[in-house]
Amino acid sequence: MSLSERYRFLRSELDRLLICSMSFSCLLAVYRVIHTHHSHFLFLVWNLFLALIPYALSGWLTLFRRETGRIPRILIAAVWLLFIPNTFYILTDLYHLGDGYNDHGVPQWFDLIMILSFAWNGLLLGILSIRQMEKLVLPWMIVHGWAMRRRGGKGNAWLFVYPIMWLNALGVYTGRYLRFNSWEIVSNPFRLLGDITGMIIHPLRNHYAWDMIFCFSILMTLMYLMMKRMSEALL
Repeated sequence: MSLSERYRFLRSELDRLLICSMSFSCLLAVYRVIHTHHSHFLFLVWNLFLALIPYALSGWLTLFRRETGRIPRILIAAVWLLFIPNTFYILTDLYHLGDGYNDHGVPQWFDLIMILSFAWNGLLLGILSIRQMEKLVLPWMIVHGWAMRRRGGKGNAWLFVYPIMWLNALGVYTGRYLRFNSWEIVSNPFRLLGDITGMIIHPLRNHYAWDMIFCFSILMTLMYLMMKRMSEALL
């Protein structure tokens, strides 16, 4: 079996596992709605769908980058950059862990497993998607002198990863606290840019926001690098 065939087999196996994991999460949410007659946790399914978009885009670029022209690749990458914060955003849905306890319809452990499963799937989709984009973008950065080549031919991954994670953290903050959606950078750009500009102009007044963005970006970077190294160690 050639290397390319082996890669496609592993990718297919990984996709099947992801589908099983995401289906399990959705079934938990649907069961909760049927059992309690409350639909407020269905937003988890929508959030998971938004998290699936960047993984689909990075997967498309990985498989069909040679058949895709330069301009379409740039446009797809731009859309990917807008939607990738949705993957890590689901981690903040853990805030909703106590929302449904008043209906006494399901035990506490059920809500814990349900929300945690959605957060886990979002984390997986985010890390896998960024890994795919790293493989595509980092060689280009090395060629153009934006990243240094290390021993063994590999570039300094953090030069790509941390800026992406910082933008992710900014996107998570604007989504969770400023209540913006990914598409509002097109539908409502002036309000979004105005709020971000205000945060930049008055950093001390908005230190809560920058504290969250900094800490969350470090956490996501560490999780990504740790899972990347773990996967290499297990091969």
